[in-house]
Amino acid sequence: MHRTIIALFMLIASSSIYAHSESHSPKAKAISQQQEDWGIAGKPAAVTRTVTVQMNDNMQFVPSRIEIKLGETIRFKVKNTGKVMHEMVIGTKPVLDQHAAMMQKHPNMEHDEPYMAHVGPGKDAEIIWTFNRPGQFMFACLIAGHYQAGMVGSIEVKS
Repeated sequence: MHRTIIALFMLIASSSIYAHSESHSPKAKAISQQQEDWGIAGKPAAVTRTVTVQMNDNMQFVPSRIEIKLGETIRFKVKNTGKVMHEMVIGTKPVLDQHAAMMQKHPNMEHDEPYMAHVGPGKDAEIIWTFNRPGQFMFACLIAGHYQAGMVGSIEVKS
């Protein structure tokens, strides 16, 4: 019986790691203030500029290139103009490559970080991010097959 309980616990734990809902709930939880190579979660009161980014079923972001000044807190209004789920995930190329590979293996994997927005067809969401490090960064849709089809954009943070 002890083995059955352990096996059941492991099954539940592993299935929750790879669950990826089509209807991601709004971010009601506390925002993680973890410093990443590409910045840190921003606070709404600190927003200095709003950038609207559209995603479409041609596997494109519009605009696909964004310039940001070091220290800016950006509110990305992310709009899905397509008929399938898309997402915008900000990061470095190695981080996005690694996450995209995981999404290929586990297409229903759940992930919810302050630098990503999952957007259903015809819906919109937002990311508020402070770019406190200069450099070249990316944003991408990591839904299985979308990244591989070229659904990526670039962010240049200038000092």
